[in-house]
Amino acid sequence: MRARDLMTAPVVTVGPGTAVKDAAKVLASHGFTALPVVDDDERLIGIVTEADLIKDRMPPDARHSDPEWHAAAGTVGAVMSTPAIAMGAGADVAQVCQALVDGGIRAMPIVAGSTVVGIVTRGDVVRVMAREDSAIAADVRHRLAIYGGNERWTVEVCDGVVRIIDAFDDATDRHVATLLAEAVPGCVSAEAVSVTAKGSVR
Repeated sequence: MRARDLMTAPVVTVGPGTAVKDAAKVLASHGFTALPVVDDDERLIGIVTEADLIKDRMPPDARHSDPEWHAAAGTVGAVMSTPAIAMGAGADVAQVCQALVDGGIRAMPIVAGSTVVGIVTRGDVVRVMAREDSAIAADVRHRLAIYGGNERWTVEVCDGVVRIIDAFDDATDRHVATLLAEAVPGCVSAEAVSVTAKGSVR
């Protein structure tokens, strides 16, 4: 599965001049954890997270106030993380997940060149992992029907592992079928096999 198969698009972005409060409203209203920050040419220049927005933002309790406390700067450009880590739409989702974990980040902007075309979050990955086998099988069958017709393929899915039985004996078609299945969100792995004239599977 590639980033393009999982990413959310189009992407909600903000500019460096966006007020922190306005960025917080966007996060709160959409349930996001991070927003890509783009310049006037829509090029990715940073990312702003919940943590960036709340740091030094809330004043201490007046009963224990620090006279030296001052609110943080008021624009996204002053609090965003830059440069932002990003990956291409063709990146393997396994690589995206590893980057999310290794970087301790919750969202990965997906770019074409320097233009943001999507975003993948930890939540997106978890939702895909939780997909029902029946939903995965239905998606695989749909893709295979477009490729080779409705009657040709038998699809079985168990815990995200897809097994495709091909009524014909064509290695190239089985390879394509495997690739199509692997691109379905929730597919852990896929294998396509053929049925011989005697009905045995190979």
